[in-house]
Amino acid sequence: MRTQLQRMVGRDPDEGERAGSGLEVFYDLIFVVLFSVAGVQLADYLAEGEVFVAVVGYLLVSFAAIWAWINFAWFASAFDTDDAWFRLSVLVQMIGVSIMAVGVPPVFSSIHADAHVDLKVIVFGYMVMRLGLVPQWLRAAYQSTRYRQTCLTYAVACTVAQVGWTVVALAPMGLRMTLVAIVICAVIEFLGPFIAETARTATPWNPFHITERFSTLIVITLGEGVVGTVAVLQAQIGRTGWTVQTAVLGATALGVTFAMWWLYAAMPNGEALAERRRRCFLWGYGMIPVFMACAAVGAGMDLIAKWIEGETGDSALMVMLAAAIPLAAFTVGVIVAHYYLVGPSGMELVLIVAAVVPIMVAVVLVVVGVPLLTTVVVGSLAPVLPVLIIEFSERFEPATL
Repeated sequence: MRTQLQRMVGRDPDEGERAGSGLEVFYDLIFVVLFSVAGVQLADYLAEGEVFVAVVGYLLVSFAAIWAWINFAWFASAFDTDDAWFRLSVLVQMIGVSIMAVGVPPVFSSIHADAHVDLKVIVFGYMVMRLGLVPQWLRAAYQSTRYRQTCLTYAVACTVAQVGWTVVALAPMGLRMTLVAIVICAVIEFLGPFIAETARTATPWNPFHITERFSTLIVITLGEGVVGTVAVLQAQIGRTGWTVQTAVLGATALGVTFAMWWLYAAMPNGEALAERRRRCFLWGYGMIPVFMACAAVGAGMDLIAKWIEGETGDSALMVMLAAAIPLAAFTVGVIVAHYYLVGPSGMELVLIVAAVVPIMVAVVLVVVGVPLLTTVVVGSLAPVLPVLIIEFSERFEPATL
């Protein structure tokens, strides 16, 4: 029987260019729902001019989603057995992620009401998710003497963090105190893996598998953005039919999404991470804002579509910044994260300048009164120019970039 129970003693970290399993890809797809709900809330509150609500709410829920994903990705990289118990534990985690998605709107609405941040449903989803993950850490601790202390540290850290989140969700605190408590809980979340991997025997995660998993989440996140933009454009076409603006915005949204993927794909992180495993923490944690920005670009494109249709009173500059800021953050973040692994070479500065200049030019054009759609096309060159430099520059060497 293929799914019969196996001993969870740790995978071979030198399995070569190991790819994600079908179950892992299925798990990733559940996050499409969560990212979609978060993106819709972000775009809607920005359209209403509620910038603080939109930004804070989005940062909270997107961090929760990405951190949930990272927890599972690193565990599976080290201990995936693909047996019946492992598969069922992933199902429990998928249920938890689905519950988290249901809890996204209350987070935004409670911040809008300047009340205690309503995290109850999201925290409950986290609890369900960890009911699937923590027993797996305990299973690995029981079956693997080599990694026992490390796995127990992970299990304890997850449990302590979950207690903290539960207190934050239930305690009657004001908005500011809630945000402070959330930061404290996030620090605990970060410290758990760091202590486990540095003070104990490091888990046998596979660098090629990890970078492939991160690439998959990038694709999933980009896909959600395309779905959201197409939905908005479809509604507009249903009311007014095809227009030049609709066609240009649709082509631009798809083009910039494709360029974002190409830029990430052009940064081969697997070998660099294999050679510098100790840099995994800053690289992995640094990718969290990159994922956040990736999903936010789609919301920014949605807002631009709403503005063109007259569905928001935001200024053209505000609308441009809603897409430009996350696009710049994603592009620069991908470049910085890669060169943190491989070390500086001078090329990173060229790529960063190439990414930032189109954004700056687009913002200036908006300020001087150039039509918004024109500036959107200009700003969309932010990921395109670095890709062109990478592909055609004589200085580019795939082994070192």
